[in-house]
Amino acid sequence: MVPATLLVLTSLLLLAVLVSAADLYKILELSRSASDKDIRAAYKRLSKKYHPDKNKDEGAEEKFVEIAQAYEVLSDSTKRRIYDRHGEEGLKAHEGGQQHHANPFDMFSNFFGGGHPGQQTRRGPSSLSEMEVNLADMYTGGSIDFMVKKKILCDHCRGSGAASSDDIHTCPGCNGAGVKLVRQQIFPGMFSQAQVTCNECGGRGRIITRACPHCSGQKVLDHTQHYSLEIPRGMPEGQEVVFEGEADESPDWDAGDIVMRVRSRREKGGFRRKEHGLYWRETIGVDEALLGFEKNLTHLDGHVVQLKRAGITQPGFVQTIQGEGMPVYEATGYGDLYIEYNVVLPQKLSPEMRSKLSEAFHGHAGHPKDEL
Repeated sequence: MVPATLLVLTSLLLLAVLVSAADLYKILELSRSASDKDIRAAYKRLSKKYHPDKNKDEGAEEKFVEIAQAYEVLSDSTKRRIYDRHGEEGLKAHEGGQQHHANPFDMFSNFFGGGHPGQQTRRGPSSLSEMEVNLADMYTGGSIDFMVKKKILCDHCRGSGAASSDDIHTCPGCNGAGVKLVRQQIFPGMFSQAQVTCNECGGRGRIITRACPHCSGQKVLDHTQHYSLEIPRGMPEGQEVVFEGEADESPDWDAGDIVMRVRSRREKGGFRRKEHGLYWRETIGVDEALLGFEKNLTHLDGHVVQLKRAGITQPGFVQTIQGEGMPVYEATGYGDLYIEYNVVLPQKLSPEMRSKLSEAFHGHAGHPKDEL
């Protein structure tokens, strides 16, 4: 009979072996044929998704560490080659029986802009666009779909520009260095050497014998991508929403960002906004300005606001209705609604109306011939 303690220890050891033997490609949701760019993109996406500062789900921190350790191996060409051939045991042997994993939080910081400038990959240009949305969407919050035309890596050659990996060869002119040493005569008997970009490969160090038939060797394709812009309640005017790593792709750089600067669409006769305040211009007649009135105003989200005046309303008078303005962004409460009244005079008066007004204001009836 095997002691229970020994069974427990055996089970724990087996579990540890299974964890350490996890497929690093599966952790990053990649195939074994993934390119270096694919590996970087997968790490960027997954590390952001499971970062403990943003993801509070149970197990997110362990997943974040696991992703960082997988990236540490697969992003290193030597470690990846050993792992592909010999697995985890081969890596342990290569590192002298110990695995020195980098701090996953330092790796994340370095990858997203920290660390030493010399260690950063070149970043492509970002794009900035203005987007106008309905003020109602900024009041209630919502989601707006839009499309962007951009360049993406050819899905056939993954940005190499070659029909297959067998069509990529080391440049014979520079032996893969990308540069050549050119000897120039200064004057008889004296020469100088200068380093110039290889004219055969354009400095790439590789030549392609057969171009990719899908992109004609251009490495990138035109693509229209659909996006969804989330608008929170009370979003400030001019706020920029960043879609990280979604700008034009290229094998020569990491994609920049798509930045959308959001503003409310100006509509004639509609609500106007200033920070948390909303402004509305209401037109009333002379009778309403003198005698008072009750009106209903339909707000941006469809609810009704009652406009009520009991006394005389002067042209240009501004009424403040508290708590009916814009939602306060990332907080509770609302701003105020300001109603500016515009009094419209009639184009002309009938004799009867003129007589009544004259009697009301002057104490006697006006004469019909006085009508304009």
